[in-house]
Amino acid sequence: MSIKKIIIADDEAAARTILLQYLADFAELEIVAQCQDGIEAVAAIDRLEPDIVFLDIQMPGLSGFQVLRQIVHVPQIIFTTAYDQYALKAFDSNAIDYLLKPYTRERFNQAVSKLLTRQGNDLAKITALTDAINQPGQTFPERILLENGNKMISLAVQDIAWLAAEKDYTRVHTLQKNFLSNYGIGILEQRLNPAVFIRVHRSHIVNVNHIREVYKENSDAYLVLSNDVSLKVSRGYIDNLKKLMY
Repeated sequence: MSIKKIIIADDEAAARTILLQYLADFAELEIVAQCQDGIEAVAAIDRLEPDIVFLDIQMPGLSGFQVLRQIVHVPQIIFTTAYDQYALKAFDSNAIDYLLKPYTRERFNQAVSKLLTRQGNDLAKITALTDAINQPGQTFPERILLENGNKMISLAVQDIAWLAAEKDYTRVHTLQKNFLSNYGIGILEQRLNPAVFIRVHRSHIVNVNHIREVYKENSDAYLVLSNDVSLKVSRGYIDNLKKLMY
């Protein structure tokens, strides 16, 4: 019998106790760590490389969603949450199971059985997206996950028009909406395709497909996006723009 390593990440002691009681029925599951916040969870997941994590969504330090984006090792995930089913509707189509508190032992057993019958490390689309974000290289993600209230939305990278630095965070703009990323603009620059996203200012990265025109005013250069937003091109980054000129 193959033993699978388990991590429990939940800030509520009562919730951890229930999980311990229910997990006792599964001899093939070994609990290797319990975490009380998102920061502990990230460290434990990457250090112990569990097979399955029971992950609360709303925790101190980092939310469950933020934990998914920061881990290097990607285990199978069962969300344990007090959020209602409407808030979690987006995850149904991505085959990520969740336990809505308070849940019964029968519902718990159903969720565990589903994961135990999966082959390999399969978290469907959302895990693939998280993996792509955390392992940039020769390929770049076509979609990314961004928080939107109490859930995460899957955003097509091609829909990003520009990114703006906001201290240690980054505001990600589409033509109609914007979302706040917990990553700094320098990190996002490394994870996006440099053939499509170019740095034009210390605080701005633009999608070249959304540049409508470039103009000069006095000695400064500006570019206009397809939704009429005008951004200044810093002299230190003007060469990035010149590479597009023929």
